[in-house]
Amino acid sequence: MQRGLDISDYAMNAVDIAVPPLLTDLRKCAILLDIDGTILDIAPSPPQVWVPTGLRQTLTHLVEMTGGAVALVSGRSINDIDLIFSPLQLAVIGVHGAEMRTSGDADVQMRTAPLSKSLKRKLATIAELGPGILVEDKVYSLALHYRLVPDKGPAVLAAVDKVCSEAAQEAVEILPGKLVVEVKPAAINKGNAVSELMRHKPFAGRRPIFIGDDITDLPVFGIIPKLGGQAYSVGRIIADVDGHFETPETVRSWLARIAAESLGAAE
Repeated sequence: MQRGLDISDYAMNAVDIAVPPLLTDLRKCAILLDIDGTILDIAPSPPQVWVPTGLRQTLTHLVEMTGGAVALVSGRSINDIDLIFSPLQLAVIGVHGAEMRTSGDADVQMRTAPLSKSLKRKLATIAELGPGILVEDKVYSLALHYRLVPDKGPAVLAAVDKVCSEAAQEAVEILPGKLVVEVKPAAINKGNAVSELMRHKPFAGRRPIFIGDDITDLPVFGIIPKLGGQAYSVGRIIADVDGHFETPETVRSWLARIAAESLGAAE
């Protein structure tokens, strides 16, 4: 069992980190976006997220201007992501790298085995700690959300630790995130999935621009410089990133400005 680092281990108190500049040539860039807490506001429960007016159009324009080099990089399943952003269908990394689709019309690749049913059943019993703890089965991982009862966080994390310690035969990683604790296979993460995605057309040879907000994004922040790209955090300022957004709304506004300026330059 591995225990994921808390994002506070990487957080900075600096307030002078650069606000991301507008991109000059999208034909040379690949845009990689986390979803919850990055381009969508956190909701009381995962199914309650809402795609703000204009975001689908912004993403569509970015796909057009990059020649398809826009990908969503999320802990959600690809099926869930497609339903949320329907009818838009993009390149996607899902369930922290367990699933990948290299373009909107490509087949979904499974990159690891599902979490065992026995472990998921044991983790699901943690919801007995009290009402408001939500269990989300993503096939390859299982998440316990305590957004409705934030005071239960320490108890949920301790219970997850205990269950995973007793299931030592299964190589898993515990990810404490924003009001959630998730258990996933130790062999996969968003970082190595992004490295693989960047070897595929139309991403290959481009400069990746990644925006993320949570602990599951740390592996991507770590590999982006090696790929010659830039990484930006949302909400919290993370060590060694190139810039920072205050909220998902500011991310959406920035993306909309990029799309608008690129469309204007193309006309």
